[in-house]
Amino acid sequence: MLEELQRPAPPALTDNDALFLDVDGTLVAFADHPEKVVPADDLPHLLAVNAQRLHGAVALVSGRPIAQLDQLLSPLRLPAAGLHGTQLRSTADAEVVGGDTAQWLHALHQQAMRLAHQHPGMLVEHKGSALALHWRTAPQAAGAIVAFAQAQVAQLPGVRLQPGNQVIEFVSADHDKGGAVLALMRTPTFEGRRPIFVGDDLTDEAGFAAAMRQGGHGVLVGNRTASHARYGLADVAAVHEWLRGALP
Repeated sequence: MLEELQRPAPPALTDNDALFLDVDGTLVAFADHPEKVVPADDLPHLLAVNAQRLHGAVALVSGRPIAQLDQLLSPLRLPAAGLHGTQLRSTADAEVVGGDTAQWLHALHQQAMRLAHQHPGMLVEHKGSALALHWRTAPQAAGAIVAFAQAQVAQLPGVRLQPGNQVIEFVSADHDKGGAVLALMRTPTFEGRRPIFVGDDLTDEAGFAAAMRQGGHGVLVGNRTASHARYGLADVAAVHEWLRGALP
């Protein structure tokens, strides 16, 4: 028996909306390793048609680097925020701004790799200006990984921890997905539209809150109880179905 969703399904998109989409857990299902994720064959086309309808106002807002997003959805390019807003691309053809290699990451990466050797299955993902520690295939290591992250971040001014679905990340304290939404909403493509943010994870809460402050709303994928999102969709397949419903 399917669990009843806590929130109603979102209304259909309108021509004056701006759509902000998380990727992992929202547009694509999780995998043991980020590089093993395989999008549905029609996903690039589905996103492209929605972007055409909204005159370009469809953006990806992800913890992945923008280069990875482009590779995942090739040949499609969209406006995007990568690394939780540390990187920004305001239009499909614009240059990526931000996300330079962080100096503090080298020593931290070495220490995290030593921890990973003690916990088989733990994944250390170096993102250039962020570092993610995954325990999807090492659930028994969750406590040790979180304790390590909390101890390390106390020594890193300007860095914060971003918890997620079986992952914790070291990211810039000056950026989050909410800031990315607000930055994109100030650009000509998105300005004056109603922002709709769709995401599944704790990292997306800042995006939900930002959309709400701009007169829009959030859509939570899954059934987490506490959230800023007003609406809900059950899973990745339900997100795809909702996006297809917006097509002419």
